Amino acid sequence: MADPLAEAELRFRALNTYQVTVRSIAVDGERQVIRYFYRKPGWVRMEFVQPHKGAVLIYDPGMRRVRLWPFGLKHSLALTFAPDNPLVRSPRGHRVDRSDVGALLENLLALRARGSASSLGDADVAARPAAGFDIVGDPGVTVTGVHRYRVWLAHDTLFPLRVESFEASGEQIETVDMVDVETDVRLPERLFTP
Repeated sequence: MADPLAEAELRFRALNTYQVTVRSIAVDGERQVIRYFYRKPGWVRMEFVQPHKGAVLIYDPGMRRVRLWPFGLKHSLALTFAPDNPLVRSPRGHRVDRSDVGALLENLLALRARGSASSLGDADVAARPAAGFDIVGDPGVTVTGVHRYRVWLAHDTLFPLRVESFEASGEQIETVDMVDVETDVRLPERLFTP
């Protein structure tokens, strides 16, 4: 395959849905575990396992609004926010409306366009064979605050299974593992409109 990153983006565009468990560890040790559901044209549902166990967040791309049930869907308290509101952004500034794998692939391609990419070789990631790539921006170049990505794409689907991000100083920002990946699965309407 001549360009695995470009091919990965094409495959993402062809997807209608996916679900995954996202496990992230920041350099300061902060951990997050989120069950993540995506449906075109940009619907997102996040079910928080750690921290904020039980919280549910749904992004409606048509309304460009985030609904948050901080204590779970069984409680009547639901809050509505714009996607750029600090209360629904991650500690590192990630926005729900730019949280899908398509946004990640755009960032990887944008950094490579202003830097370089090299192979890390093959490895097993989440018990799946994967190909690794090191993407580094030219001096002073960052994309969303990231100067270097190390990413492993599943051999069969080219879906990202692990992403490590680094600052221009070389300090690691976080590691994100995506496990239990299922693509083009049936996701009922009520999952996004409870």
